[in-house]
Amino acid sequence: MEITAQGISARFAAELGRLDAFEVTDRGGRIAPLHRAPWVGTGEAMPPDAAPLMAGLGGDFFCAPFARSDGESPLHGWPPNVPWDIALAAPDRVRAVCSRPVFGATLLKELAVYDNHPFVYQRHVFIGGSGRVSAANHGNVSVPHGAHIRTSAKIHWETPATAQETDPAKGRSYIACPARSDDAAAFPTAQGGTVDLTTYPWFDRSEDFAIGIEAEGSPLGWTAVTRPQEGDLYLSLRHPRHLPMTMLWQSNGGRDYAPWSGRHTGCLGVEDGAAAHMLGLSTEADLAGPGALALSPFGSTEMRHVTGAIAWPTGSPVAEITIAPEGLIVVGADGASRSLPLHTDFLRLDMP
Repeated sequence: MEITAQGISARFAAELGRLDAFEVTDRGGRIAPLHRAPWVGTGEAMPPDAAPLMAGLGGDFFCAPFARSDGESPLHGWPPNVPWDIALAAPDRVRAVCSRPVFGATLLKELAVYDNHPFVYQRHVFIGGSGRVSAANHGNVSVPHGAHIRTSAKIHWETPATAQETDPAKGRSYIACPARSDDAAAFPTAQGGTVDLTTYPWFDRSEDFAIGIEAEGSPLGWTAVTRPQEGDLYLSLRHPRHLPMTMLWQSNGGRDYAPWSGRHTGCLGVEDGAAAHMLGLSTEADLAGPGALALSPFGSTEMRHVTGAIAWPTGSPVAEITIAPEGLIVVGADGASRSLPLHTDFLRLDMP
Protein backbone atom coordinates (compact mmCIF):
# COMPACT_ATOMS: atom_id res chain seq x y z
CA MET A 1 0.00 0.00 0.00
CA GLU A 2 1.06 3.62 -0.50
CA ILE A 3 1.09 6.44 2.01
CA THR A 4 1.38 10.01 0.81
CA ALA A 5 1.66 13.60 1.96
CA GLN A 6 2.53 16.78 0.13
CA GLY A 7 5.97 16.31 -1.40
CA ILE A 8 6.49 12.68 -0.37
CA SER A 9 5.14 9.19 -1.00
CA ALA A 10 6.17 5.81 0.38
CA ARG A 11 5.18 2.27 -0.50
CA PHE A 12 4.80 -0.43 2.16
CA ALA A 13 5.12 -4.00 0.84
CA ALA A 14 3.17 -5.98 3.44
CA GLU A 15 4.12 -9.35 1.94
CA LEU A 16 7.57 -9.00 3.56
CA GLY A 17 7.16 -5.95 5.80
CA ARG A 18 9.38 -3.75 3.65
CA LEU A 19 9.44 -0.02 2.98
CA ASP A 20 9.70 -0.85 -0.69
CA ALA A 21 10.41 2.67 -1.87
CA PHE A 22 9.94 6.31 -1.05
CA GLU A 23 10.02 9.34 -3.31
CA VAL A 24 10.49 12.98 -2.39
CA THR A 25 9.66 15.95 -4.60
CA ASP A 26 12.12 18.71 -3.79
CA ARG A 27 13.13 21.84 -5.68
CA GLY A 28 11.38 20.71 -8.81
CA GLY A 29 12.94 17.24 -8.92
CA ARG A 30 11.90 13.75 -7.85
CA ILE A 31 14.27 11.83 -5.59
CA ALA A 32 14.03 8.04 -5.16
CA PRO A 33 17.22 6.90 -3.41
CA LEU A 34 16.47 3.29 -2.49
CA HIS A 35 18.08 0.35 -4.25
CA ARG A 36 16.35 -2.62 -5.84
CA ALA A 37 18.17 -5.83 -6.81
CA PRO A 38 18.19 -6.53 -10.56
CA TRP A 39 16.10 -9.70 -10.20
CA VAL A 40 13.26 -8.04 -8.24
CA GLY A 41 9.99 -8.06 -10.14
CA THR A 42 11.29 -10.31 -12.92
CA GLY A 43 9.74 -13.54 -11.66
CA GLU A 44 13.18 -15.14 -11.44
CA ALA A 45 13.16 -18.20 -9.20
CA MET A 46 15.30 -17.91 -6.09
CA PRO A 47 17.62 -20.73 -4.95
CA PRO A 48 15.82 -23.11 -2.57
CA ASP A 49 18.05 -22.09 0.34
CA ALA A 50 17.56 -18.33 -0.17
CA ALA A 51 15.81 -16.34 2.56
CA PRO A 52 12.40 -15.00 1.45
CA LEU A 53 13.70 -11.41 1.69
CA MET A 54 16.02 -12.14 -1.24
CA ALA A 55 13.17 -12.18 -3.76
CA GLY A 56 12.45 -8.51 -3.07
CA LEU A 57 15.90 -7.40 -1.93
CA GLY A 58 16.14 -3.64 -1.68
CA GLY A 59 14.15 -0.83 -0.13
CA ASP A 60 14.36 -0.51 3.63
CA PHE A 61 13.57 -3.32 6.06
CA PHE A 62 13.81 -4.09 9.77
CA CYS A 63 16.07 -6.83 11.12
CA ALA A 64 15.52 -8.55 14.48
CA PRO A 65 17.79 -10.26 15.20
CA PHE A 66 20.29 -8.55 12.92
CA ALA A 67 22.45 -10.94 10.85
CA ARG A 68 21.24 -13.89 12.93
CA SER A 69 18.27 -16.23 13.13
CA ASP A 70 15.43 -16.46 15.63
CA GLY A 71 15.01 -20.19 16.08
CA GLU A 72 14.15 -21.52 12.62
CA SER A 73 13.90 -18.09 11.01
CA PRO A 74 16.00 -17.10 8.00
CA LEU A 75 18.84 -14.58 8.28
CA HIS A 76 17.82 -11.24 9.86
CA GLY A 77 14.92 -12.91 11.68
CA TRP A 78 11.22 -13.09 10.86
CA PRO A 79 10.48 -9.37 10.28
CA PRO A 80 11.86 -9.11 6.70
CA ASN A 81 10.96 -12.68 5.79
CA VAL A 82 7.24 -13.12 6.55
CA PRO A 83 4.00 -11.28 5.74
CA TRP A 84 2.72 -8.44 7.88
CA ASP A 85 -0.94 -7.78 8.64
CA ILE A 86 -2.12 -4.20 8.22
CA ALA A 87 -3.93 -3.24 11.42
CA LEU A 88 -4.65 0.44 10.74
CA ALA A 89 -4.21 2.62 7.70
CA ALA A 90 -4.74 6.25 6.76
CA PRO A 91 -3.63 8.21 3.70
CA ASP A 92 -0.40 9.30 5.41
CA ARG A 93 0.39 6.40 7.76
CA VAL A 94 0.13 2.68 8.32
CA ARG A 95 0.40 0.32 11.28
CA ALA A 96 1.16 -3.35 10.67
CA VAL A 97 1.82 -6.46 12.76
CA CYS A 98 4.47 -9.06 11.97
CA SER A 99 2.81 -12.43 11.40
CA ARG A 100 5.42 -14.26 13.49
CA PRO A 101 6.49 -13.41 17.05
CA VAL A 102 10.04 -12.16 17.55
CA PHE A 103 11.72 -13.58 20.67
CA GLY A 104 8.18 -14.17 21.91
CA ALA A 105 7.11 -10.55 21.30
CA THR A 106 4.40 -9.15 19.08
CA LEU A 107 6.12 -6.71 16.73
CA LEU A 108 4.35 -3.59 15.44
CA LYS A 109 5.59 -1.37 12.62
CA GLU A 110 4.38 2.20 12.09
CA LEU A 111 5.30 4.31 9.05
CA ALA A 112 4.20 7.93 8.70
CA VAL A 113 4.78 10.86 6.35
CA TYR A 114 3.89 14.54 6.79
CA ASP A 115 3.22 17.42 4.42
CA ASN A 116 6.46 19.02 3.21
CA HIS A 117 8.66 16.81 5.39
CA PRO A 118 11.20 14.91 3.24
CA PHE A 119 11.22 12.03 5.72
CA VAL A 120 9.57 8.70 6.50
CA TYR A 121 9.11 8.31 10.26
CA GLN A 122 9.50 4.68 11.37
CA ARG A 123 8.63 3.10 14.69
CA HIS A 124 8.99 -0.57 15.67
CA VAL A 125 7.45 -1.71 18.95
CA PHE A 126 8.04 -5.07 20.64
CA ILE A 127 5.16 -5.93 22.96
CA GLY A 128 6.14 -8.58 25.49
CA GLY A 129 8.82 -11.11 24.66
CA SER A 130 11.91 -12.01 26.64
CA GLY A 131 15.67 -11.83 26.37
CA ARG A 132 17.79 -9.46 24.32
CA VAL A 133 17.47 -9.10 20.57
CA SER A 134 19.88 -7.32 18.23
CA ALA A 135 18.10 -5.01 15.81
CA ALA A 136 18.84 -2.64 12.95
CA ASN A 137 17.14 -0.69 10.26
CA HIS A 138 18.48 -1.92 6.89
CA GLY A 139 18.27 0.85 4.31
CA ASN A 140 19.60 -0.03 0.86
CA VAL A 141 20.79 3.03 -1.04
CA SER A 142 21.24 2.99 -4.80
CA VAL A 143 24.70 4.34 -5.62
CA PRO A 144 25.53 3.17 -9.17
CA HIS A 145 27.55 6.34 -9.86
CA GLY A 146 29.39 6.54 -6.54
CA ALA A 147 28.76 8.46 -3.34
CA HIS A 148 30.24 10.40 -0.43
CA ILE A 149 29.46 8.87 2.98
CA ARG A 150 29.54 10.92 6.16
CA THR A 151 28.30 10.15 9.67
CA SER A 152 27.95 11.61 13.13
CA ALA A 153 31.11 11.39 15.26
CA LYS A 154 32.59 7.92 15.78
CA ILE A 155 35.25 6.81 18.26
CA HIS A 156 36.55 4.40 15.63
CA TRP A 157 35.61 2.07 12.79
CA GLU A 158 36.05 -1.69 12.81
CA THR A 159 35.10 -4.87 11.01
CA PRO A 160 33.59 -8.18 12.16
CA ALA A 161 35.75 -11.17 12.99
CA THR A 162 35.02 -12.76 9.61
CA ALA A 163 34.81 -11.23 6.14
CA GLN A 164 31.60 -11.30 4.14
CA GLU A 165 33.09 -13.71 1.61
CA THR A 166 35.87 -16.12 2.58
CA ASP A 167 35.79 -18.63 -0.30
CA PRO A 168 37.38 -17.14 -3.45
CA ALA A 169 35.44 -19.63 -5.54
CA LYS A 170 32.23 -17.90 -4.45
CA GLY A 171 33.13 -14.25 -4.01
CA ARG A 172 35.50 -11.55 -2.83
CA SER A 173 35.98 -9.36 0.24
CA TYR A 174 38.97 -7.05 0.43
CA ILE A 175 38.65 -5.25 3.75
CA ALA A 176 40.74 -6.58 6.67
CA CYS A 177 38.80 -8.62 9.27
CA PRO A 178 38.98 -8.08 12.14
CA ALA A 179 40.57 -4.65 12.05
CA ARG A 180 40.14 -1.18 13.52
CA SER A 181 40.96 2.39 12.53
CA ASP A 182 40.36 5.80 14.06
CA ASP A 183 40.27 7.22 10.53
CA ALA A 184 37.45 6.07 8.25
CA ALA A 185 39.41 7.41 5.28
CA ALA A 186 42.31 5.02 5.94
CA PHE A 187 40.93 1.62 6.92
CA PRO A 188 43.19 -1.46 6.63
CA THR A 189 42.67 -3.84 3.72
CA ALA A 190 43.36 -7.56 3.67
CA GLN A 191 46.14 -6.88 1.15
CA GLY A 192 48.05 -4.59 3.51
CA GLY A 193 46.97 -1.20 2.18
CA THR A 194 44.15 1.13 3.19
CA VAL A 195 40.75 2.05 1.79
CA ASP A 196 38.62 5.18 2.18
CA LEU A 197 35.30 4.17 3.77
CA THR A 198 33.90 7.67 3.20
CA THR A 199 33.80 7.20 -0.58
CA TYR A 200 31.74 4.60 -2.46
CA PRO A 201 32.75 2.26 -3.96
CA TRP A 202 35.39 1.00 -1.57
CA PHE A 203 36.46 -1.67 -4.05
CA ASP A 204 35.40 -3.01 -7.42
CA ARG A 205 33.68 -6.42 -7.45
CA SER A 206 33.60 -6.92 -3.69
CA GLU A 207 31.30 -7.59 -0.75
CA ASP A 208 32.45 -5.77 2.40
CA PHE A 209 31.14 -4.58 5.76
CA ALA A 210 32.32 -1.99 8.30
CA ILE A 211 31.02 -0.68 11.62
CA GLY A 212 31.21 2.82 13.08
CA ILE A 213 31.07 3.05 16.89
CA GLU A 214 29.15 6.15 17.98
CA ALA A 215 31.08 8.67 20.08
CA GLU A 216 29.93 9.37 23.62
CA GLY A 217 27.88 12.54 23.84
CA SER A 218 26.73 12.68 20.22
CA PRO A 219 23.59 14.86 20.20
CA LEU A 220 22.18 13.16 17.09
CA GLY A 221 23.04 9.97 15.25
CA TRP A 222 23.10 10.49 11.50
CA THR A 223 24.35 9.05 8.23
CA ALA A 224 24.39 11.16 5.06
CA VAL A 225 25.01 9.70 1.60
CA THR A 226 25.64 12.28 -1.12
CA ARG A 227 24.94 11.05 -4.65
CA PRO A 228 26.78 13.69 -6.74
CA GLN A 229 25.63 12.56 -10.17
CA GLU A 230 22.00 12.38 -9.05
CA GLY A 231 22.34 15.70 -7.21
CA ASP A 232 20.68 14.49 -4.02
CA LEU A 233 21.30 13.39 -0.46
CA TYR A 234 20.04 10.35 1.48
CA LEU A 235 19.64 10.83 5.25
CA SER A 236 19.32 8.38 8.14
CA LEU A 237 18.58 9.78 11.62
CA ARG A 238 18.47 8.02 14.99
CA HIS A 239 18.99 8.32 18.73
CA PRO A 240 22.78 7.89 19.17
CA ARG A 241 22.57 5.99 22.45
CA HIS A 242 19.60 3.79 21.63
CA LEU A 243 21.20 2.75 18.32
CA PRO A 244 24.94 3.20 18.91
CA MET A 245 26.25 1.51 15.75
CA THR A 246 26.35 2.55 12.10
CA MET A 247 26.95 -0.50 9.93
CA LEU A 248 27.79 -0.05 6.26
CA TRP A 249 27.52 -2.83 3.67
CA GLN A 250 29.08 -2.51 0.25
CA SER A 251 27.50 -4.92 -2.22
CA ASN A 252 29.25 -4.28 -5.50
CA GLY A 253 29.49 -7.44 -7.57
CA GLY A 254 31.41 -9.43 -4.97
CA ARG A 255 29.21 -12.54 -4.89
CA ASP A 256 29.27 -14.94 -7.81
CA TYR A 257 26.65 -17.46 -6.67
CA ALA A 258 22.90 -17.23 -7.32
CA PRO A 259 20.97 -15.05 -7.11
CA TRP A 260 23.79 -12.49 -6.83
CA SER A 261 25.70 -13.90 -9.81
CA GLY A 262 28.12 -10.97 -9.94
CA ARG A 263 25.34 -8.59 -11.03
CA HIS A 264 24.33 -7.07 -7.69
CA THR A 265 26.25 -3.79 -7.84
CA GLY A 266 25.96 -0.20 -6.72
CA CYS A 267 24.27 -0.93 -3.38
CA LEU A 268 25.19 0.65 -0.05
CA GLY A 269 23.49 -0.78 3.00
CA VAL A 270 23.03 1.86 5.72
CA GLU A 271 22.23 -0.24 8.77
CA ASP A 272 21.85 1.75 11.97
CA GLY A 273 21.22 -0.35 15.03
CA ALA A 274 22.26 -2.19 18.17
CA ALA A 275 24.11 -5.39 17.31
CA ALA A 276 27.17 -5.86 19.52
CA HIS A 277 27.72 -9.41 18.28
CA MET A 278 28.91 -7.95 14.95
CA LEU A 279 31.95 -6.35 16.59
CA GLY A 280 35.24 -8.00 15.69
CA LEU A 281 37.50 -6.32 18.25
CA SER A 282 35.38 -4.21 20.61
CA THR A 283 32.78 -5.35 23.13
CA GLU A 284 29.39 -4.03 24.14
CA ALA A 285 31.12 -2.09 26.94
CA ASP A 286 32.74 0.09 24.26
CA LEU A 287 29.39 1.24 22.87
CA ALA A 288 27.62 4.50 23.73
CA GLY A 289 24.49 2.48 24.48
CA PRO A 290 23.21 -1.11 24.70
CA GLY A 291 24.32 -3.57 22.05
CA ALA A 292 20.86 -5.16 21.83
CA LEU A 293 17.26 -4.37 22.78
CA ALA A 294 15.99 -5.77 26.09
CA LEU A 295 12.50 -7.30 25.96
CA SER A 296 10.12 -7.72 28.89
CA PRO A 297 7.15 -10.13 29.09
CA PHE A 298 4.85 -7.44 30.51
CA GLY A 299 6.45 -4.41 28.91
CA SER A 300 7.21 -2.90 25.54
CA THR A 301 10.42 -1.87 23.81
CA GLU A 302 10.63 0.34 20.77
CA MET A 303 13.09 1.53 18.17
CA ARG A 304 12.63 4.76 16.22
CA HIS A 305 14.29 5.82 13.01
CA VAL A 306 13.87 8.53 10.38
CA THR A 307 14.92 8.16 6.75
CA GLY A 308 14.71 10.78 4.05
CA ALA A 309 16.14 12.48 0.98
CA ILE A 310 16.59 16.01 -0.34
CA ALA A 311 17.93 17.78 -3.39
CA TRP A 312 21.66 18.49 -2.96
CA PRO A 313 22.87 19.85 -6.30
CA THR A 314 26.38 20.81 -5.18
CA GLY A 315 27.29 17.13 -4.72
CA SER A 316 29.34 18.06 -1.66
CA PRO A 317 29.94 15.67 1.25
CA VAL A 318 28.04 16.64 4.38
CA ALA A 319 30.08 18.33 7.10
CA GLU A 320 27.51 18.67 9.87
CA ILE A 321 23.90 17.90 10.76
CA THR A 322 22.29 19.53 13.78
CA ILE A 323 18.89 19.88 15.41
CA ALA A 324 17.54 23.42 15.61
CA PRO A 325 14.21 24.87 16.81
CA GLU A 326 12.98 25.00 13.23
CA GLY A 327 14.00 21.40 12.46
CA LEU A 328 17.13 19.91 10.91
CA ILE A 329 20.11 21.87 9.59
CA VAL A 330 22.35 20.15 7.02
CA VAL A 331 25.66 21.82 6.13
CA GLY A 332 27.96 20.68 3.35
CA ALA A 333 31.74 20.71 3.26
CA ASP A 334 31.46 23.45 0.62
CA GLY A 335 29.28 25.61 2.88
CA ALA A 336 25.97 24.70 1.24
CA SER A 337 23.14 24.58 3.78
CA ARG A 338 19.55 23.35 3.99
CA SER A 339 17.01 23.88 6.76
CA LEU A 340 14.49 21.03 6.81
CA PRO A 341 11.21 20.53 8.67
CA LEU A 342 11.49 17.68 11.15
CA HIS A 343 9.42 16.52 14.12
CA THR A 344 12.41 16.80 16.43
CA ASP A 345 10.62 15.14 19.36
CA PHE A 346 10.06 11.91 17.40
CA LEU A 347 13.54 10.51 18.09
CA ARG A 348 13.21 11.36 21.81
CA LEU A 349 16.75 12.71 21.91
CA ASP A 350 16.20 14.06 25.43
CA MET A 351 16.03 10.49 26.77
CA PRO A 352 19.23 8.88 28.12
